[in-house]
Amino acid sequence: MTCIDLSSARWTKSSHSGNGGNCVEFAPEFTATHGLVPVRDSKDPQGPALLFTETAFAAFVTAVKSGRFAMG
Repeated sequence: MTCIDLSSARWTKSSHSGNGGNCVEFAPEFTATHGLVPVRDSKDPQGPALLFTETAFAAFVTAVKSGRFAMG
């Protein structure tokens, strides 16, 4: 398993996120330079991050927007 250094990643969250600290963050500049989308939980910024290919992340976002994961 390869370890990716995310210490210089600049994290951001959606403008739709509130201030409750319950957000998903990603690092778009890292994506542009490395071709991977790092995602983390804003409640645990020093915790683990997930890395997705751009294609996989785009498919996930499309599925969320379409309501595929809607509860109830």
